[in-house]
Amino acid sequence: MTSFIKLFKLAELRNRFFFTLLIIVLYRLGSHIPISGIDVVRLQADMFSQGGFLDFVNLFSGGGLGRFSIFALGILPYINASIIMQMMTFVSPSLKDLAMEGVSGQKQISQYTRYLTILLALFQGLVMSFGFRSYLLPDVSLSFFIFYALVGLVAGAALVMWMGEVMTERGIGNGASILIFIGIISQMPFYIQNTITLLSGGASSTGVIIMVLTLLVMIVAIVYVQEAQRRIQVQYAKRVVGRKMYGGQNTYIPMRLVQGGVLPIIFASALLQFPLVLANFTGVESLQNFFAQYYRYDGILYNGFFCFLIFFFTYFYTAISFNPKELSDNIKKYGGFIMGVRPGSPTVDYLERIVSALTLIGATFLVLVALLPIVAANLTQVTSFNGLGGTALLIIVGVAMDFVKQIETYLLSRKYDGFLE
Repeated sequence: MTSFIKLFKLAELRNRFFFTLLIIVLYRLGSHIPISGIDVVRLQADMFSQGGFLDFVNLFSGGGLGRFSIFALGILPYINASIIMQMMTFVSPSLKDLAMEGVSGQKQISQYTRYLTILLALFQGLVMSFGFRSYLLPDVSLSFFIFYALVGLVAGAALVMWMGEVMTERGIGNGASILIFIGIISQMPFYIQNTITLLSGGASSTGVIIMVLTLLVMIVAIVYVQEAQRRIQVQYAKRVVGRKMYGGQNTYIPMRLVQGGVLPIIFASALLQFPLVLANFTGVESLQNFFAQYYRYDGILYNGFFCFLIFFFTYFYTAISFNPKELSDNIKKYGGFIMGVRPGSPTVDYLERIVSALTLIGATFLVLVALLPIVAANLTQVTSFNGLGGTALLIIVGVAMDFVKQIETYLLSRKYDGFLE
């Protein structure tokens, strides 16, 4: 709270905060602008009152899917495009070289990501528009509806993508993550209302208390693990440069337990939606029956695939963000060494063992976070929090902590700037 109060004392940081707030307000307004031609009341009654994965999809769009708004696709096409581009950069030599070119290369990759976002929005918008045909109002032409709904959905996805990028550039924090964060917390009143309705209908108050306590314990655990570090002690030898002596001090390399933060679980959640969207919007009855029986939000197949994707993206993000060979070379270059480990290949092997152990622990924790609310809901029979699972909690806590850290980092940099001035 001290850092939050101090941000209003600096003009530049205050302007960034209010710009972020303005984008959030515009995003929430856009999520309430419906695309005409759909019976929204019947849509919500038939699809979202049942809970499950559609509530989860609706959660990520900030309720935009339930209202069939222009922001129904939300930030997910951009997230999916970012996933694909990161994987392509990792496996494609040309994109890898482009990423190594610095700012110009990153700008080119960002441009490719935007193009891919539009293509994915076209595909998802077409599937969604065609799938909602059974909820058309009388005297609404199907062909004309698909046309203007597709235009509205793609334009909305492009606008949300722009909002996320401009918020990252001119605001505070990562724009895409903040938009997902806002979409999640905007649905909190509905979960509270559903819980009150459940209690008034005769549900066990003990079960509700256990469910709430489970969510609170998970929040504490997420904060603890997100802040957890493995500190590797490094000793730098003394060396003489000219008439001055450098080095000779002890320091450490901080290695986070969860290297990717909330990104692995966001990426996994985004990819899980493809088969679910296809099953519910294509109208193929056999496919719908298969997914309704075997690919449920609380089913074994769905969560098994979810766990696999969490592990995959945790290891994948660690692989692209941490290079033991490069770190070992930098330590050796500046005359340092890890206590008890020889420089060179032994240092690389040592770092790889530590990273592998940390990644395994971090991925296992993310899986537990994803599965624990589902298990608790099945045991307590409290279904009012369906959709608000461990994924949503991890995103809320992770984005909030990152937001505060960026404010503190900016305040610290301004403090040193003032000292230098």
